[in-house]
Amino acid sequence: MELRPKIVKLAKMVGGLTGMVNTIDENAPEYYALECVVSDEQADVALTLGLRKERTAAYVAKKCGKSLEETTKLLMELAQIGVCKVFHNEKGEEVFMVQIFAPGILEMMVNNKDQLARFPQIGKAFEEYTRLRISGIAPNLPMGTGMMRVIPIETAITSDAQAVPYEKISYYLDKYDTFSVSDCSCRKSRRVLGQGCGHLEQDMCIQMGTGAEYYIRTGRARQVTREEVMEILRKAEENGLMHQMPNIEGLGESAAICNCCSCSCFAMRVATMFNAPDAIRSNYTAQVNRDNCVACGQCVENCPTNALRLGQKLCSKTPIPEKTYDKVRNHKWTEKNWNVDYRENRKDVAESGTSPCKTACPAHIAVQGYIKLAAQGKYTEALELIKKENPFPAVCGRICPRSCESACTRGDIDEPIAIDEIKKFIADQDMNEATRYIPKKRHDYGVPVAIVGAGPAGLSCAYYLAIDGYQVTVFEKQPKLGGMLMLGIPGFRLEKNVVEAEIEVLRQMGVQFRTGVEVGKDVTLQQLREEGYKAFYLAIGAQAGRRLNLSGEDAEGVVAGVDFLREVNLGNVPALTGKTIVIGGGNVAIDVARAAVRTETSAVDMYCLEQRDQMPALPEEIAEALEENIGIHNGYGPKEIVVKDGKVAGVIFKKCLSVFNEKGAFSPVFDENDTILVEAEHVVLSVGQSIVWGDLLAGSKVERKPNGAAIADALTYQTAEPDIFVGGDVYTGPRFAIDAIAAGKQAAISIHRFVQPGQSLVYGRDRREYHMLDKENVIIESYDRTPRQKAGHTDIQKKAFKDSRVTFTEEQMRKETERCLGCGAVQVDEYMCVGCGQCTTKCKFDAISLKRNYNEFAPVFEKLPMAVAKYAVKRTGKIAAHALGKKD
Repeated sequence: MELRPKIVKLAKMVGGLTGMVNTIDENAPEYYALECVVSDEQADVALTLGLRKERTAAYVAKKCGKSLEETTKLLMELAQIGVCKVFHNEKGEEVFMVQIFAPGILEMMVNNKDQLARFPQIGKAFEEYTRLRISGIAPNLPMGTGMMRVIPIETAITSDAQAVPYEKISYYLDKYDTFSVSDCSCRKSRRVLGQGCGHLEQDMCIQMGTGAEYYIRTGRARQVTREEVMEILRKAEENGLMHQMPNIEGLGESAAICNCCSCSCFAMRVATMFNAPDAIRSNYTAQVNRDNCVACGQCVENCPTNALRLGQKLCSKTPIPEKTYDKVRNHKWTEKNWNVDYRENRKDVAESGTSPCKTACPAHIAVQGYIKLAAQGKYTEALELIKKENPFPAVCGRICPRSCESACTRGDIDEPIAIDEIKKFIADQDMNEATRYIPKKRHDYGVPVAIVGAGPAGLSCAYYLAIDGYQVTVFEKQPKLGGMLMLGIPGFRLEKNVVEAEIEVLRQMGVQFRTGVEVGKDVTLQQLREEGYKAFYLAIGAQAGRRLNLSGEDAEGVVAGVDFLREVNLGNVPALTGKTIVIGGGNVAIDVARAAVRTETSAVDMYCLEQRDQMPALPEEIAEALEENIGIHNGYGPKEIVVKDGKVAGVIFKKCLSVFNEKGAFSPVFDENDTILVEAEHVVLSVGQSIVWGDLLAGSKVERKPNGAAIADALTYQTAEPDIFVGGDVYTGPRFAIDAIAAGKQAAISIHRFVQPGQSLVYGRDRREYHMLDKENVIIESYDRTPRQKAGHTDIQKKAFKDSRVTFTEEQMRKETERCLGCGAVQVDEYMCVGCGQCTTKCKFDAISLKRNYNEFAPVFEKLPMAVAKYAVKRTGKIAAHALGKKD
């Protein structure tokens, strides 16, 4: 295609600093963005205007030899396209101005909604221009002179006496009297490219003064009041966004405030991709008060440049060397110094590792954080912090396997912190409607989403989707909600009013429930699609027992453990007269045995392959079974179920010599000749669970593993059927409730991204990869020597279906929180920190603040080349000096 000379000339003009040096061809973003919408006649007029010159239509008409009417028409067409602004100057004259390509023309072109829909290459040009052109000049931009610059969240610097007025957003809100709000042009472009990060574009960017006048007049934005601007900024800050402003008009002058996320913002790539943060940073950097920090991770998750990471607070026996890396200030900078995959390789944890409790928890709950809040009596805040990762703390406080406690550093001294008991105390606030924590809705997206299965994975997904305002309907084939929480765990471990109370929170959040509906049988997925549901989360669990294929397994009196517990929890307690044998050694088998004791059975005995110290069941579960006179026989596997007149008469067991092979894999070895016969009237098989899909997947592309588990992406949980996501036991096989809860949150993140146009399921996503500190390398100098608090028991009738465990008293809870060693703290990379202040809005512990370390401001754009030249000379000297230093 032959190049259009006038478009080439215009492209060079608007390129500003980069237009002077870059070759313009048909692949240049400046060219193809303009070429598709600007006529030669319009280009003539734009060239007559010149760059960044305020001109009246009369002036332009005279210069280009056209009539005033024709010139005005062309100028207004250019304004509509986005090549020039139209506004009234201080004299009240209507003037037109061609701004630089970015920030300026590209944002205006992208924010013409209809134009972007017709010419999506404009969005592509925005991405390419800000990457290809800025990469070359970013290393040589003096501190704070980027085309866009971070302006701190004002609450982070309110008390700073050194702050100058134009470092505060309120200065600009007081200066102007006209405001508008438009969609974010960066996120719009990302959407067009299918590269969105889940942060959506609507009502994000604020225009002020002449910028607002132009945006309102050309239909790019809606007018808002100062109060509405404050609310938009507040909401953006709450949702983890930071602020930037165009930085080309000199001190105290700017026409816009952008609410940015680093995973889509093109300006932020100067720091995140090109590793040249000096150009866009504010004059502030974050500093951490390590004594106050509890490594909750909220600041880390919201830091736009990954400058904050969870690290270690405890001192090390052998110092951990600080990792060094090259910086643009004194190194020759090439593409090998970039972080090209910055949208996919964020790290939450420093090289040293961090708190073992947060690391070990499948949901990575901020254990250290909520313990500190509980110690301060801030129970609602503690509950809020827990529910950022786990909507069902009251449930988990009663049934969690407590991997956090197993990893607890305090356990290496005496006994681990009673983390679950502290959580249970906090979570019992949800039992009382007056103190119940209902999260505030962040958005109101309103898209219908169907969740199949009301167990922990499905309910967790529903909770996090509801926070974002999705229309969530949960389908459950059983008459009761809760899945295994309600029907698979007996009341003496988890009373059903606890489950119901936490489900009630979801109801109050707007989640709809349809019980007694089996999707695939009563209604199909395709029918639900036709009803308007845009995505599906299948979380039906592993709800059936696993067969052993033994002779006699189909006899009367043989039942699967999960079926037995389901009937118990539905109120249909089986009459197990005579002796009962439970086969299995896991937690479910213990539950089955303890539930069986509460029926009419005369005796309950458990038989399992493993030796006592190998049993999958938790030690305290085993102890409770023994206290109830349940016999536990280790090292036996069933060989045959003896049947008499169609009914169970007993089980023949064979001796198990070993359960695991040398590599630790399950590979039992038996002595077939060493057998025993155990008489019994009932046999309950609790040797695992299986997945029953029924007709749920009929006609879908969802693939399954040999064990029936669905195949899906390990990060996003998306299946081969794009609108179907899976999670919990139906994906992993049987695990604990906390694993399913963690999966539900991640599925909600994926579903949000899937149903919103142009969003990637992976870009900008937190991988949540944690590793703990080296407990053998820490120094424990002093600690509270109070022994671990013990939860008491009520005097309820022995062997009743009631939970006899009581919650800590407030005094016990306080004493237990004092035992925490406070292992973790956040670390700051001051070079990568751009001083946005987002971290300060997330900290509840007064542990992080902004400190003013610089006093740099950008000149007006026309003087920038001189500043760049001077800095380039200075930087070259630093590079040379550093290189010589290395040689020494």
